[in-house]
Amino acid sequence: MSLKRVKIYGAGSIGNHLTNAARTLGAEVVVVDVSRDALARMQRDIYPSRYGQWDETIRLCTPDEQPRGGFDLICVGTPPQYHLPLALEALKESPRAIQVEKPLCPPSLNLMDDLAKAIASSSTKMFVGYDHVVGKSARQTEEILRAGTIGEIKTFDVEFREHWGGIFKAHPWLSGPADSYLGFWEAGGGASGEHSHALNFWQYLSHFLGFGRVAEVDAMLTYVQDGKALYDSLCLLHLRTEKGFVGRVVQDVVTQPVKKWAFIQGTEGTLEWHNGYNPQGDAVVLKLKGQAPQVIELPKRRPDDFIEELRHIEAHLPGPGNTSPMSLERGLETMMVIAAAHRSDREKRRVQIDYTQGWVPSALRTA
Repeated sequence: MSLKRVKIYGAGSIGNHLTNAARTLGAEVVVVDVSRDALARMQRDIYPSRYGQWDETIRLCTPDEQPRGGFDLICVGTPPQYHLPLALEALKESPRAIQVEKPLCPPSLNLMDDLAKAIASSSTKMFVGYDHVVGKSARQTEEILRAGTIGEIKTFDVEFREHWGGIFKAHPWLSGPADSYLGFWEAGGGASGEHSHALNFWQYLSHFLGFGRVAEVDAMLTYVQDGKALYDSLCLLHLRTEKGFVGRVVQDVVTQPVKKWAFIQGTEGTLEWHNGYNPQGDAVVLKLKGQAPQVIELPKRRPDDFIEELRHIEAHLPGPGNTSPMSLERGLETMMVIAAAHRSDREKRRVQIDYTQGWVPSALRTA
C-alpha cells in the first residue's frame, strides 16, 4: 500500500532527506516550517546541492498556510522539544501513519505517556526515526542470526562514536553546538540524544534475540559547558534486560574517524555490523572459528537510509497492530533508558525501569 500524500514538519537536514525519500517513492509532498528563511534555504541551497535540482512539485508553506487532512504520512523532523506537541496535533488529522525523528523527545519525558495513550486509542500507526534497524545491513544481520550461524549468543555491544563536526557540515547555517538543541542535553541533544541510534540498535538486537526490554541502567556521562551550551560529550551505558542479559553501549560526539559498530559474540563465532564500513556503504563481517572472515558489503548512499525507512513504513501500514522495530513503543523504550542514564550519572547509582508505571519519570527508580 503506497504513500500518496506526505506532510513533513521541518525544512532542515532531516526534512530534506525525508522529502527526497517521499518524492523518490512518488508521493506528493508538503513541507511546513515556521521559518520562511528555512524554507527558502531548502529550495535554494540544501535540496539542489544534495539531489541535483529543486523539485517544483514540492509545496513549501508556513504553519498557517498548511493543508490539513488527507495525508497518508505526517513526518516530524523538527528539534526534539517540538516532536510530541506536533505529533499530538498531527494525530488530529487522522493520517495513516506518523513518523517522528529521533530522539522522540527531551529526557524530561514530557507528554510521552499522553502520546502513547492517544496512539493506543487511534487507528494511526506511529514510527520513530531510528532507521538503522530497518536498513539492508540490519536485515542481513537478522538473516545470519536467525540461521544460528554463530551459535548461542553470549554478549553484544553497540558503539556510535562520531565527532559531530560532520553534523555541522551538513548544517552549515549552524556555527556550533549552542546554535541548536544539539548543544543542550536537556533539549534532547548531546551524545545521549543525538547518537541514541546506538542504544536503540542494542535494544533492537535484544528484542530480536529474545532478551526483552532494558530493565536496569548503570551510566557514566561526561558533561561539557561550552559557553551557553551544556551537553554530554560521552555517554557510557551498562544495561541489564528483563531476562538478565547484560550488555554495553557507547555514544560520543568526539571520535574521528567515525566508528558505528555492533559486535555480537556467539559460541561459534562473532558477527559485526558496520555502518559506513567504507565510502561505498555498510557491511556485515562474519568470523567463525577456524575460518577466514567473511565480509558482506552492502552498498548505499546517505539518501538510501531514508528511502528504506519510508519503504518500511509503507510495508507496515496494512493490517492491525505494529510489529515494526521502528514502532512508537521501541522509541518510548529508548527514551526511558536515556532518562535513566542521566539520573544514574547524577545520583551515581543504578536505575531500574518499571514499565508497569507508564512512560513517566516516576517509572525510574534507583536500585
